Amino acid sequence: MKLTEHFTLQEFLYSDTAGRHGINNVPPDNSPVYANLRKLAETLEQVRTLFGLPVHINSGYRCPALNKAVGGVRNSAHLAGLAADIRIDGIAPHDVTRRITASDLAFDQCIDEGTWTHLSIDPRMRRQVFRAGS
Repeated sequence: MKLTEHFTLQEFLYSDTAGRHGINNVPPDNSPVYANLRKLAETLEQVRTLFGLPVHINSGYRCPALNKAVGGVRNSAHLAGLAADIRIDGIAPHDVTRRITASDLAFDQCIDEGTWTHLSIDPRMRRQVFRAGS
């Protein structure tokens, strides 16, 4: 199912870890997660426009079992469909983080995780910027 022009629901639900552990990473029917993922996809469309390149999703929605399996924090925005770990081919995560935070894009957290960038749209929209490990 397409959420936006360039993003599908499946991209946000897919997880190698879920597959390896037999975890069903699909939100319940009528869950607010679906509306959140649509908003997140709309934000990632803006990121795609900012860079002029495709945005790849490493991790999107995480059900509680998957979040635990990957070592996610208990209050992770991924649990609500409000965060994605992304990468853009040919651009280092610190440069992705820098360009997003220098733009007028609305976000809650933008974190340089070293090999990807975490971007969340939690309704607080605090524009917090971090570098993992610092």
